[in-house]
Amino acid sequence: MRWIKAAWLRSAHHASDAEERPHQAAWTSGITEVKAYKFATLVAIAAAAVGTPVLAQSAAGSTADAWTAPRAGDWIVTGRVTDVFSEADDAVTTAAGADSGLHVDVGDSVMPTLGFTYFLTDHLAVEAILGATQHEIRAQGGATDVAVHETWVLPPVVTLQYRPLTEGRFSPYVGAGVNYMVFFNGEDKNNFKVKLDDGFGYALQAGADIGVKGPWSLNVDVKKVWFNTDADINDGALKSDVDLDPWVVSVGFGRKF
Repeated sequence: MRWIKAAWLRSAHHASDAEERPHQAAWTSGITEVKAYKFATLVAIAAAAVGTPVLAQSAAGSTADAWTAPRAGDWIVTGRVTDVFSEADDAVTTAAGADSGLHVDVGDSVMPTLGFTYFLTDHLAVEAILGATQHEIRAQGGATDVAVHETWVLPPVVTLQYRPLTEGRFSPYVGAGVNYMVFFNGEDKNNFKVKLDDGFGYALQAGADIGVKGPWSLNVDVKKVWFNTDADINDGALKSDVDLDPWVVSVGFGRKF
């Protein structure tokens, strides 16, 4: 009888493990897919930045068609596809400050944006980007995963860029600046009422313009924005101090004027 009981316990233990593995695998797979998506985006931009100068040089048909680095007084207007993603994971608390067991999750958004760059000198430029993105905000924790709000965000960013190279087809840059987040056209979900505060943040930037032909160039750009907002939920019954701190990853084409 003892060996029968031992065999039954081993069988039950293995069955329990078998039931848990699919859930663990699904959870792990979901996390891996999100990380892989973001990593693939960054890798694609990096590959474009590395590979395009070679292609651009080999494609140069004549000196007249060659792209030249911008100079003082030049403009570059750039149309981009931009991925904005936040890794916000801040706690949701009660009005008294007690932990509710929930945290904030902010969805990604891919949208077209415009960039306007004016060259103050051969090495210094000012860039302003315009565009709006739409994000879903969820409350997650334990068995809870519910959409509470969806909002549009207008996050204009103005940066001062330094460009070390003034010759050739490759014009890399780094920059720093400020942004102002404006939340608009918000839609509450699932009987929640959410209010988000607008405000200022700051940003760092790195990227490059890579000459293709004539006035046209490929642009790759990565910005890190630091921004904090207070989320007021259900008239203050719940609240969260949210560090959005999004990454803003873009690729597009620019025209020099």
